[in-house]
Amino acid sequence: MAELNIGKHCQVESCNLKDFLPFVCDSCCGFYCLEHRSRDAHSCSQEEPIKKESQTPSGSRSYPCTFENCKEKELVQVICQHCEKHFCLAHRHQNDHKCERLEIPKPRMAATKELVQKIVESKDGSKTKGRRGAKNAATAAKVALMKLKLHAAGDKGLPQTERTYFQMYLPKESGNCSKPMFFSSKWSVGKVVDYAASLASLKNNNNVLTAKKLRLCHPQTGKAFQMDDTLVALLAQPESPLHNGGNVILEYLDNECTGLEDVSEYITET
Repeated sequence: MAELNIGKHCQVESCNLKDFLPFVCDSCCGFYCLEHRSRDAHSCSQEEPIKKESQTPSGSRSYPCTFENCKEKELVQVICQHCEKHFCLAHRHQNDHKCERLEIPKPRMAATKELVQKIVESKDGSKTKGRRGAKNAATAAKVALMKLKLHAAGDKGLPQTERTYFQMYLPKESGNCSKPMFFSSKWSVGKVVDYAASLASLKNNNNVLTAKKLRLCHPQTGKAFQMDDTLVALLAQPESPLHNGGNVILEYLDNECTGLEDVSEYITET
């Protein structure tokens, strides 16, 4: 009776163990025993294969998670907008899949904290009436931006590089003073107003012809911004009326009104 040729010898020369149920490497397609089945164990010379889209038994397409050692699949693509790879729902966030483009906040240093404190104290001791210069406003905004990033509300899906932060002073009738928020720099003033109203649970009748309209106003002059202006355009102006980390005022205005008469009622410290 002929001898049955079952199994394969491990292709690691120093091993050569015959295994009746050998493991096949996905990269080099070689046969290996249990001990040498991993790519590291047999010093695989081929690159690790990229996971491809597969199909479910029913014929519909599925998308495997590209996170290391994860075997989950989704029926729709869940793509990270930063590294452009697709993941399962459990690994969709940057922190969860250890995104290669994750922006890690730099640790706070004592010297930086001391410098910020000195800037804040100097601003408190040099308060003046009237409009502050654009340079002073920009400096104050940079200091305020550090604090706003810790507590601001907004769409968490927006890329960090696209976010613009404001201390939003709310309408007097809302009963609240202000709320830190962030928006996309690509949005128009009109979209910013609508989103801010949603975050602060404010009544928004901007689509009603005869009703008072929610308007975004300059923190020093009180002038209302045009609804079709974009944040990125306003921030790019040489003498910019807005600063990332600065103050803005949200208030209900009559249709014919172009701004606020007295901003001191909203911002007591500028």
